[in-house]
Amino acid sequence: MTDKENPRGNKKGRGFYYEALTEAERFEMEQACSIEGIDEEIALLRVKLKELVQNEPDRIDLYLRGASTLARLVHTRYQITTEQKKSLKDAIARVLTEVALPLGIGVGMNVAGK
Repeated sequence: MTDKENPRGNKKGRGFYYEALTEAERFEMEQACSIEGIDEEIALLRVKLKELVQNEPDRIDLYLRGASTLARLVHTRYQITTEQKKSLKDAIARVLTEVALPLGIGVGMNVAGK
């Protein structure tokens, strides 16, 4: 195992469950700890939903549960906080007032006054 630490301060793969894992699972746990975000989980769920539709087209109940889970994951992935929205709005306003307006590019509203 490496000595590199994750954001929680635990050595990668040596958290709470470390002793309960096999050597192979410990290796996989170390790899999983290095992944940020949920893009791979979203992609995997999409693949599995496709397999479900192809292999068991009558299991609409399972498909709906999977699709609901996928919708929650996608919502979580793209959800931004109020502070992030404010930062984004401020950054856009700054670009418009510092770059676009001095170049004579109008945007149809008075951004500098907001």
